[in-house]
Amino acid sequence: MPVGERKRIAQNRQARYNFHVRETIEAGLVLKGTEVKSLRLGKVNLKESFARIEGGEVFLYNMHVSPYDKGNRYNHDPVRPRKLLLNRAEIIRLKSKLVDSLTLIPLELYFNERGRAKVALALAQGKKLYDKREDIAKRDMQRRLARGERDF
Repeated sequence: MPVGERKRIAQNRQARYNFHVRETIEAGLVLKGTEVKSLRLGKVNLKESFARIEGGEVFLYNMHVSPYDKGNRYNHDPVRPRKLLLNRAEIIRLKSKLVDSLTLIPLELYFNERGRAKVALALAQGKKLYDKREDIAKRDMQRRLARGERDF
């Protein structure tokens, strides 16, 4: 893998549909045992996951990592809270921004060029129904313009 490139494991496609993404940051993951092997096989789901700051640490909840097939008794709980690796200054900065009705959601999970599992977190604000409709209308308009249609 060339320098600066990353291998995507999973993506939270609903995140950009349901939230306005204000800012993104990269965080490492604390994984146990066979979880890395499951990640390498792509057996992970970020759909309903979110992050929360507790006691000066950041944890990722509801990320489902399927048990490794050959892991027998060494497999871990698929939806256990996973600690995210951020330095103290980043955590303090995030904590101050979370007061403004923002939330932390994962956008994607990937391996960086050194083979470390990373998660791209977004500081996001929830969209209202009319915002979602507006985005759909814009996307539809862009598609029609790209096709060269003029009757809209």
